[in-house]
Amino acid sequence: MTYSPTDLKKGVVVQIDGKPFRVMEYNQKVMGRGGSIVNVKVKNLIDGSFIPKTFKGQERIEPAEVTNQTVQYLYSDGSKFHFMDPETFEQFELSADIVDGITGYLKEGENVTLQSFNGNIINVELPKNIYLKVTYAETVVKGDTSSNVLKDATVETGMKVKVPAFIKIGDIISVDTSTGDYRERKKL
Repeated sequence: MTYSPTDLKKGVVVQIDGKPFRVMEYNQKVMGRGGSIVNVKVKNLIDGSFIPKTFKGQERIEPAEVTNQTVQYLYSDGSKFHFMDPETFEQFELSADIVDGITGYLKEGENVTLQSFNGNIINVELPKNIYLKVTYAETVVKGDTSSNVLKDATVETGMKVKVPAFIKIGDIISVDTSTGDYRERKKL
């Protein structure tokens, strides 16, 4: 099975030059006499880079055989990150270069998705949002408590997040894993 350019909706994973890419943006332009051009922005699932691509009406695009596996994050020993398959309890480790850029979101015991291409793990996919406990929050100057004032806070993984002035130590906050932005305080 191959894809036509109009099949390349957001989220579809394709193979370009032997590498897996996920479609992040899709735009179709219909030309005269029934032809069309599809412009997409794709993300390389191996190195995380983004590239624009243009496909014409009758081109065929190969799907990428990317497999997903849910695993549980156990711990890091500094150079390696340890995970466990919750079905088989098999444990394995990944090098820091695969996990690079998301370590601030990895919380012991949380489930993440590993993506494999041609038998090699290429990516650790996080949930869209995660809840993390605030371990440090700056104090706010009295009278400076308007809702749009942001301050620095540190969460249990060591990551720093800009949060509203009312957040305090011990609060559990939701963080958007694609941007690193504060979303909301968890209701108790």
